Amino acid sequence: MPFQKKHLSRVIAALLAGAVLAPALAQQQAPLVLSTVTVNAERENDVTEGSDSYTTKSSKTATKLSLSPRETPQTVSVTTRTKMDDFALNDVNAVLANTNGVNVEKVETDRTYFTARGFDITNFQVDGIGVPLTYGNLMGDLDTALFDKVEVLKGANGLMSGAGSPAATVNFVRKRPTEEFQASAKAGVGSWDYRRLEGDISGALSERVRARLVVAGQDKHSYLDRYEQQRGLAYGVLEADLTDSTLLTLGHSYQQNDADSPLWGSLPLFYTDGSRTDYSRSDSSAADWAYWNNEDNRSFVELAQELGNGWTAKAAYSHVKIESDGQMFYIRANPIPDGSIPQGNHASHYTFSSRQDLVDLYASGPFRLAGREHELVAGTSWSFTSTTDKSMSGANNKLETLPSLNGWNGHIAKPQFTVDGGGSDWTDKQQSLYAAARFSLTEGLSLLAGARLSNWDSHGTSYGKDKATRHDRVLVPYAGLVYDLTPNYSLYASYTEIFTPQVAADIDGNRLDPVEGSSMETGVKGEWLDGRLYANLALFRIEQSNLAEAAGVVDGRTHFRAVDGVTSQGVELELAGELLPGWEASAGYSYVDIEDSEGNTTKTYTPRQSAKLATTYRLPMMEQLKLGANIKWQDDIYVDLGAGREIRQDAYTLLGLMAKYDFTPRLDATLNVDNLTDEKYLNSLYWGGSQAFYGEPRNAKLTVNWKF
Repeated sequence: MPFQKKHLSRVIAALLAGAVLAPALAQQQAPLVLSTVTVNAERENDVTEGSDSYTTKSSKTATKLSLSPRETPQTVSVTTRTKMDDFALNDVNAVLANTNGVNVEKVETDRTYFTARGFDITNFQVDGIGVPLTYGNLMGDLDTALFDKVEVLKGANGLMSGAGSPAATVNFVRKRPTEEFQASAKAGVGSWDYRRLEGDISGALSERVRARLVVAGQDKHSYLDRYEQQRGLAYGVLEADLTDSTLLTLGHSYQQNDADSPLWGSLPLFYTDGSRTDYSRSDSSAADWAYWNNEDNRSFVELAQELGNGWTAKAAYSHVKIESDGQMFYIRANPIPDGSIPQGNHASHYTFSSRQDLVDLYASGPFRLAGREHELVAGTSWSFTSTTDKSMSGANNKLETLPSLNGWNGHIAKPQFTVDGGGSDWTDKQQSLYAAARFSLTEGLSLLAGARLSNWDSHGTSYGKDKATRHDRVLVPYAGLVYDLTPNYSLYASYTEIFTPQVAADIDGNRLDPVEGSSMETGVKGEWLDGRLYANLALFRIEQSNLAEAAGVVDGRTHFRAVDGVTSQGVELELAGELLPGWEASAGYSYVDIEDSEGNTTKTYTPRQSAKLATTYRLPMMEQLKLGANIKWQDDIYVDLGAGREIRQDAYTLLGLMAKYDFTPRLDATLNVDNLTDEKYLNSLYWGGSQAFYGEPRNAKLTVNWKF
């Protein structure tokens, strides 16, 4: 069912309900002290909400042990709640586009790929639990209103994810209930009829029970002709102290993304004679009848038990159901020089459904050996993923010749979707045992060592091809050293092996063999001001074989080829936190060199160099005012199409500015202006350079936030 405006009315109703509940919760806001001291202490270190900081005290993404970024022998980039609010980073694409070393490959309006260190990011987790994306991409947008922070662990993370993808692991950390009552409501307006409402209410329901409700609704048109998107989110979570040492958490989130006239594929970049097309940023290849709706439901249950002597056991279960439904139009013919596009295009009714059941059981705590104290985590995980999709084509799928896309109104006859275009029906299972220990070898030297033993089992079919694969007793080792040079500086090094079963398929629909290889990283880290300022200089090298590389698009489906002997090496530099009182910053630079087995540069659609900066400063002479800037730069990207043809996007810089004014301690407003210089650029060449579309021109958002 289309989202439309009635979903905004539901959000408003939820906000009003929160306002009605507020007095009742406020009456119960007398200070409460959780008996589960260990769990509460971890939460205080992990939470970024209300910290006004651009860094975090600790992260569990790498090992499930609560380690500071300095204690983790890999690069960790964190987007805190404060940074998301300052720069209106309301969806995952915006967060990752502002994360150092991460590239957001927007090949279409509602399907996105992500890369880091030259490779696809497929490991996405929520609160440390997750499996690779089914097709390696995100359909629709994922709203960030329910998250406290987003952690990106660079390099392979086979220890915790099972699949040791060498790009990165993205971990979304949800907001949790608070003991003290708090509530807020936000309203935003902006360019292209952007409208957004958001509400958040949290507090104690009784001495042992706490709850939180987050709702958001968003409706916006676009700089692209005909494109419109509506989004709705509801997230509820309940915590209960069953005993003085037992914490039960229940939660569910629901999100719906509905898009009218979305891009399926993009704008063709060449005429039939090989010359370049020249479209406006607003031009679109979407039909006026096209739509793409995505729905995401996630339920979870967690039980944490304090065992004594610093030990804690935790059991977590998560159920994820993702559904997609769309009728879309794809241009697979190049325009002739007069701009018109011949017959031979494609329309499809596509449905997709994925169900994931995830279980994780582990225990962690300290132990003594050889007169020193160390830390250990050991556990087991199980996941089951069921995927089905179906494509129905039109009986008259040749469709008529199109006029030029320059100013096209999107009108084309809608076919009857009666021809079976094939589909998929398969399951993936994974079972794992894992363990990691942090050994304190000397006062300044620690060793982090562990391994994961996994079994994979897949069976079913996809577009007529057998998906059956099995991998038993696959061992992925991990080792890292951290040496404290001084109270503020540490040297580190880490090594892990890579084994990643792939869902990517070749042009015949057959799954590619698993990716295998190794990932190494070394560098120096610094930490100052009691962890409020953090810096990292990393050198990395990755070696892989059987690596999936996009080889083209047929009828809107990307096919891949396996590439052997691919190496990636480079450097990353990052600084995050408080530079001076009132001055927060997150800055980074990334350089990556990717070569094939013959030493030739490959994956040229990935920028070799990029730099990102987000900074804010609260003026000491006017503390109500916070000013900030957001700068993103990348160098050239290109794709060699052969026959003397090349598509290139020159280096470009995007500049954004923000200003926040606190009218009272409870009322503030934030103005964000993005792409201030109105740069025109192609979003991505990830799909081989045959199609792409342009990024957003200059735009603005105004958000008013009321705390009550």
